[in-house]
Amino acid sequence: MAVLDQQMMARALQLAARGLYTTEPNPRVGCVLVRDGQIVGEGWHVRAGQGHAEVNALAQAGAQARGATAYVTLEPCSHFGKTPPCADALVKAGVSRVVAAMQDPNPQVAGRGLERLRAAGIAVTCGVLEAEAKALNPGFIKRMRSGLPWVRLKLAMSLDGRTAMASGESQWITGPAARADVQRLRARSGAVISGADSVLLDDSALNVRAAELDLPEDQARAAAERQPLRVLIDGRLRVPLTRRLFQTPGPTLVVCYQASNRQAEYQAAGSELLALPGQDQHVDLAALLAELAGRGCNEVLVESGAHLAGAFWRAQLVDELVIYMAPRLLGSQARGLLELPFAHMAEAMDVEITDLRAVGRDWRITARPVFPS
Repeated sequence: MAVLDQQMMARALQLAARGLYTTEPNPRVGCVLVRDGQIVGEGWHVRAGQGHAEVNALAQAGAQARGATAYVTLEPCSHFGKTPPCADALVKAGVSRVVAAMQDPNPQVAGRGLERLRAAGIAVTCGVLEAEAKALNPGFIKRMRSGLPWVRLKLAMSLDGRTAMASGESQWITGPAARADVQRLRARSGAVISGADSVLLDDSALNVRAAELDLPEDQARAAAERQPLRVLIDGRLRVPLTRRLFQTPGPTLVVCYQASNRQAEYQAAGSELLALPGQDQHVDLAALLAELAGRGCNEVLVESGAHLAGAFWRAQLVDELVIYMAPRLLGSQARGLLELPFAHMAEAMDVEITDLRAVGRDWRITARPVFPS
């Protein structure tokens, strides 16, 4: 049974991953129904407001769901949201056993779904491929537990650790495969954050473009339909409203450090203006992340220059670092990766590399920060 449980949960995780770009603010969840060793129903959560994975799998299985085992990557919900509780749907369908990869971190569920199933006489197992299930939803888990999103800091650099020429010119350090990979990082995020300096230099729109995702056409189209919230940190409101960021369709939030009388001007441009005062005439980055979590953002991608990237790092607000390293040299006059004004070796900070792989002609390094406790 243990081998079958792992095989079926692996399949459920594959299904859950199909919602990687579309389920925000909900978690990615997959479900497989098995009866007499055969799969009789499969489903995954596609997007918020639509059927959950269990409901979709039950619909496919029909009467064959009675007596079946349900493999679910996340504990079935027990509360009414936009859809009825999935735990009740499983009970009504007559499944005999439920195998969950992990307990739901949502305080509204947090074990109640599993208890409801047990109370109905259904055998329950929890913890099968739990690590893999958690890796699929880092942002949802963190937001439910801490009230903050998962922050992914993306940077691109040359082999000698430079991100742009002294003039600020940076297009393009990396190749098309790496840029498509960044598009996919944007697509899975609830919000993309950049700073005024970067937008002024690159005139980036910070949007998801279906043609550049390098995904099957239907997946690319679905991913681009759900544009992330584009967040511009512009403390002194220096970026003109004529820039591509404001001319490209999609929600935009501009964050400054003090209240402004330009609210109507930004609203007319289709953007929201928010003041989050911090210290030394800077935006309060922690307050910004709490604000984004409150808006349902599970994962946040920071795409910025060395100054803002360094600010997030120094504030210990980064959960994951993604660096694209190109096989080229930009020279000693080019700009550095992060603004971290260390003077002594004792100040150096470690990272834990979790993944290293080729992306086209470039290399992608994924790492977790090791912040001092």
